[in-house]
Amino acid sequence: MERASTRLRGLFRDRPFLYMPAVYHALGGLMAQQAGCDVAYVGGYVTGSSQAVSEPLLTLTEQVNIAEAVARAISLPVVCDAGAGFGEPLHVTRTVREFIDAGIAGVHIEDQLYPKRAHYHKYVAHAIPAEEYRQKIRWACRARDDCDPDFVIIARTDTCRFEGLDESLRRMDIAAQEGADYGLLFPTDDSTAQEATRRSPLRLIYVQSRGNRDGRPVYSLSDLAEMGYVGCIDAQIFLLASFKAAMAALQEMRQTGVYTGLSQAEAVDIRQQIEDLIGLEDYYVIEEETVEDNKWGKR
Repeated sequence: MERASTRLRGLFRDRPFLYMPAVYHALGGLMAQQAGCDVAYVGGYVTGSSQAVSEPLLTLTEQVNIAEAVARAISLPVVCDAGAGFGEPLHVTRTVREFIDAGIAGVHIEDQLYPKRAHYHKYVAHAIPAEEYRQKIRWACRARDDCDPDFVIIARTDTCRFEGLDESLRRMDIAAQEGADYGLLFPTDDSTAQEATRRSPLRLIYVQSRGNRDGRPVYSLSDLAEMGYVGCIDAQIFLLASFKAAMAALQEMRQTGVYTGLSQAEAVDIRQQIEDLIGLEDYYVIEEETVEDNKWGKR
């Protein structure tokens, strides 16, 4: 069976632009697949939030397990946020191997210090020296080449905000020299976002940070493709939309005792969609051929 990493490389080769929404459980991955997305992405922000902690507090095991659950549920390739590689080059080597063994198609690894600080969410980046970053990417790529040459290594730098585009591009050049496949560099405004793709030695993926409070642009997918980005990681869309809808429903129930957001007919239809998505009918078939005396039909 073709590896997920091979499928991902084929998508990057054959399509001009890939859309990658961030999910944090298997049902979310199935929804992304049902919606026709190209790739599922398991991000650090959403997994940290889903565990009611923070991305910097996540362990390698937690991130791998969540990503693996998504990858097992869907046929789409899965890309995962590997943070700062969970340590020094030795730890980065294990990180890459663990994600490969979990069936993940690719990861991005960044140049922030490890362990990461919660202040990262206040856009305070603590970048490691460039030569330390070089070693992390070098050993990530060596682990890739040893275990699965098609596994995609995306080099991420968080230096653009404080040190400027030139430093970010210098780090993209370092990553390219060491064998990284794609890059992320977090431009801070329109001019930087457009200039980055023209000057980067690596083809760039844009991270769409909805709800950011530091003015980072949010673009349409067509605008990003026109600027030369090869993909978009939509880091918060699933989490934010789900949170808004669920909170509104719970608040309405507590305030009024009645939920008007869905009619009974709509609830029946959506519940059936969920059951179909998770393959419940297939489970019924097994039981009706083994332990159930009746064939109950659709109900």
